[in-house]
Amino acid sequence: MSLILQNITKHVTLTPVEEQLFLSKIETHHFKAKSLLLNSGQVCKYSYFVNSGILRSFNINDNIVEHVLNFACEGWWIGDMYSLISQKPGALFIEVLEDAEVVLLSKENQEQLYIEIPKLERFFRILTENSLVANQERLIDNLSLSAEERFEKFCKKYPSLIQKVPQKHIASYIGVTPEFFSKMKSRLLRR
Repeated sequence: MSLILQNITKHVTLTPVEEQLFLSKIETHHFKAKSLLLNSGQVCKYSYFVNSGILRSFNINDNIVEHVLNFACEGWWIGDMYSLISQKPGALFIEVLEDAEVVLLSKENQEQLYIEIPKLERFFRILTENSLVANQERLIDNLSLSAEERFEKFCKKYPSLIQKVPQKHIASYIGVTPEFFSKMKSRLLRR
């Protein structure tokens, strides 16, 4: 069974006919590292599912500082939720960090699948709820935890990324400068 169908099966069960209908509505593409799947200011037209590789979503502020919002590795979904739902230009970039195979589900096909396979509406509602909970938890963590504690949570959430993702992106995700991150990591290793 394909990885994306396994992902769906965690929350809903599709019949073989429904699986085939779903598979007919998606596209699989290969992207090289450093490819941008979405630029800030564009309307997000797809939900992205990672079959292999690593993606990140980030924003660039007025001072040209990057702020990493999310990483997505094998078996994870990513997108600009604001733009995808509102169909207005978003503020996020989505970049391929490591050569990737990515499944694209267009907003149009997703809406059509909600009608043809109502359980998929439940599936995507669960994903959206989980995303909302994770974002709220991250916001609270950023307000209440030290940088070291945020890094420890990152290590637990993304254990496979520690060695694969540039440290500057991890630093950005936990909300510190690369220089501070390097010193903090050295302190942690000395313990």
